[in-house]
Amino acid sequence: MQTEITGSEIQNNISQKKFGLNQTFSALKYRNYRLWFWGQMISLFGSWMQSTALAFFVFELTHSPAYLGYVGFAAGIPAWLFTFYSGVIADRYPRKKIIILTQLWMMLIAFLLAGLTFTKIIQPEMIIAISFLLGIGNSFDATARHAFVNELVEKEDLTNAIALNSTMFNTATALGPAIAGIVYALFGPAWCFTINGISFLAVIINLLKMNLKQQKNISEKKSVINEIKEGFSYLKKNNLLLTIVSITSVLSFFGMSLVTLFPAWAVKILHGDSTTNGFLQSARGFGAVTFAIIIASIHKYIIRGKYLSASTIILPILILLFSFAQSFVESIVMLVLIGGTIILMFNLSNGLIQTNVEEKFRGRILSFYTFSFFALYPLGALWIGMLAEHFGIRISIVINSLILFVFGIFVWLKKSKLKSVV
Repeated sequence: MQTEITGSEIQNNISQKKFGLNQTFSALKYRNYRLWFWGQMISLFGSWMQSTALAFFVFELTHSPAYLGYVGFAAGIPAWLFTFYSGVIADRYPRKKIIILTQLWMMLIAFLLAGLTFTKIIQPEMIIAISFLLGIGNSFDATARHAFVNELVEKEDLTNAIALNSTMFNTATALGPAIAGIVYALFGPAWCFTINGISFLAVIINLLKMNLKQQKNISEKKSVINEIKEGFSYLKKNNLLLTIVSITSVLSFFGMSLVTLFPAWAVKILHGDSTTNGFLQSARGFGAVTFAIIIASIHKYIIRGKYLSASTIILPILILLFSFAQSFVESIVMLVLIGGTIILMFNLSNGLIQTNVEEKFRGRILSFYTFSFFALYPLGALWIGMLAEHFGIRISIVINSLILFVFGIFVWLKKSKLKSVV
C-alpha cells in the first residue's frame, strides 16, 4: 500500500533529484525496450498513414461529416465487446504472444483494405466493416501493449518508458499524416494502406528477438466474469485510479473526437485537400511529441497530479480558441497546443495508473484505461459528427469545449487530492 506524500515532503523529494539529459532517454538502456521502441516507431508510421488516408478517403467517397463518425463508431464497437475481456487475457497469458497475434491480424486487414482499394471494389459500407475488424485487433492489442511495458524496464524507469512510448507514438503522428497526405495525392490511398501492412513486420520481428524474464502467472484463472468484477471492485475502491480513468473517459469522448472533423475542416473551412488534412494531423502530432519529450525529461521533478488537474481546464480553452481559427496557420498553431495538452493528459494518466496499481490487477485496470479511449472515442466521433452535420463544424467544436470546461472545473474543485499526487 502506497503512502501518500504531500506538501513540503513532495517539494523536498523533487528538489533532491538531479536533472540530466540522460534521464530523458533512460529507458533506452534496456535492449528489450530498444527493440520495442524502434519496431513500434516504424509500425506507427504506417498506422498513421493508413488512418489519415482512410479518413480522407471516406470523406472523399461520401462528403459527409456524419459518415466519418459512423466509421469511427464502427471501429469502437469491439472495444465495448472485448476490452474488459482483453484485460483478463493480458493478466493470464504472455503479453508478447498476444501482441504478435494482434499485429498479424491487423497486418492482414491492412492488406485486405489495400487490395479492395486497388481493385476499386471498395465501398463506404465495406470500410465500416473493415473498421470493425480493426477494432477487434486494437481491443486486444492496446491493453497488452500498455501492460507489456512493465516487462521491458525496471520500475524506476517505467514512467520514462511510458513517456518515450508517447514520444514514439507522436513522432509518427507528427510525420506519418503529412507523408500520407503526399502519398495519397501522388499515388492514391491504396499505397498508404499497403505501406501500413508492410510496417507491421518491424514489430513482429523485434518481438521475436526479445529475451524476456519469465513472468509469474498472477491471475488465479477464475471465471472471466468474476475476474472482471474483481477489477471493477478494485477500481471503485481506489479513488485515485477512478478519478484518472474518469478524466481519460471524458477526454476521449469530448476532446479526442475533434480529430474526427479534420478532413471536413480541411475541405470546408480551409478549402484544402488531402495534403491539408495530413498537415492538420501532423500539427497535432508535432505538439504531442514535443510535450511527450518534455514529460520524459521532467517527470521525476513535477507533481504529476497537479499538472493533470490543470490540463483539464487548459484543454477546453484551447479547443474553444481553435473553433474560431480562420486560416491554415491559425489552425496549425492551435492544433500544436491542443495535441501537446492531450498527450500530456494521457501520458500523466497512464504513468499515474502504472505506478499506483497492484500488479495482479495491472491488465484489468489498464483495460479500463484502454476502454476509455477505444470505446468512448468512437462514441465521441459519432456525437461530434452528428453535431457537425446539423449545426456546423464550428458550433459542434464549441459545444464540446464548453462541456470539457465544466468537467475541468469540477475536477479542480472536487478532486483536490489528485493535485498532490507525485
